[in-house]
Amino acid sequence: MAMTHPQFDPIAISLGPLDIHWYGLMYLMAFGQFLFLGYLRLKQASVAQAGWSFKDIEDLLFAGVVGVILGGRLGYIVFYMPGHYLANPLDVLRVWEGGMSFHGGFIGVLVAMLWFGKKNNRSFFEVTDLIAPLVPFGLAFGRLGNFINGELWGRPTDLPWAMIFPQAGDLLTRHPSQLYQLLGEGLCLGVVLWWYASKKRSLGQISGVFLIGYGLLRFLVEFAREPDSFLGLLSLGLSMGQWLSLPMVFFGTYLIFKRVK
Repeated sequence: MAMTHPQFDPIAISLGPLDIHWYGLMYLMAFGQFLFLGYLRLKQASVAQAGWSFKDIEDLLFAGVVGVILGGRLGYIVFYMPGHYLANPLDVLRVWEGGMSFHGGFIGVLVAMLWFGKKNNRSFFEVTDLIAPLVPFGLAFGRLGNFINGELWGRPTDLPWAMIFPQAGDLLTRHPSQLYQLLGEGLCLGVVLWWYASKKRSLGQISGVFLIGYGLLRFLVEFAREPDSFLGLLSLGLSMGQWLSLPMVFFGTYLIFKRVK
């Protein structure tokens, strides 16, 4: 009596010729929570003393959105399907068919934050320490969107909460890995990071905790997530997501100990 994915209609709202998809709504929710938590973050003593304003939060959101979209698309092309896009360069523009990479989007955001810092005479880690606690809850909305769409399903398992994903093309019971990521790199990391950032920390440490937390949680959940069919598992039996997460853990650890010294 295994559960089956509910097969939600991907369209949340239809307004005449305009269809609003659940995944688009999740993006809007992620942007909204960034502004809301940013407003609360400005009230924390260590942030208030640094002279940040709500306009900075709005500008950072705009820069981050551009970084996510461009970096996410380019990251997917470079990390996952470079051969396909070299052979079919016009497919780069077919964004409505999907194809976004978290790690590519993450790099895009880092570039955007570097640009913002130089433009506003802020150091890179001042900027990333400010926004790091605002990110995980936004990731949670993204993973909820993945679950609603029935995509990025998990590997086969016989655990009691396993679920059949018809989109996988079989009747195997699988890990609902999207929900694991929602709870782990989304809600749990968000709570820990918000608590950690509520007190004054050395420059770079909040960013370091985010890198370690996300990288480690993503690395672990990848053992339950079905690897991309066109890639499979890579060296040492690890997925692309795991290989891309390891540098985050290493650099985050470096940041923590470097700043503590």
